[in-house]
Amino acid sequence: MSDQAHMRAEHDLAPGEEEQHSVGTRILGYVVGLVLALLLTATSFFIAGTDLVWQPSIPVALIVLAIAQMGVHLVFFLHITTGPDNTNNVLALAFGLLVVFLVVGGTVWIMAHLNANMPAMDQIMPMRR
Repeated sequence: MSDQAHMRAEHDLAPGEEEQHSVGTRILGYVVGLVLALLLTATSFFIAGTDLVWQPSIPVALIVLAIAQMGVHLVFFLHITTGPDNTNNVLALAFGLLVVFLVVGGTVWIMAHLNANMPAMDQIMPMRR
């Protein structure tokens, strides 16, 4: 690798890839992540509790802030980046999300079908006697 490419690679690091640097640089990455997470949390509480925001847009704003906070946690604390060495981490995260969506979606699907196919209580009570 040439010196110029090495210098570019050295300074082109994601927040979770500071292993080559000092402890202070790594702590700074965690502090920046903490400040961003706190800012997003405070903004969520502010939006939910104020009348300054158009009321029908509050759920959308909270969803956007939640997705942004998940991104902050993934990058700054879980060190999920787009680097080639993080392929296994990204695949494990994707598989975990698939399992969660299957479990939650399957549960909702089962509950909806049970609710639709369950007889009314006045029909159940004569069966019990």
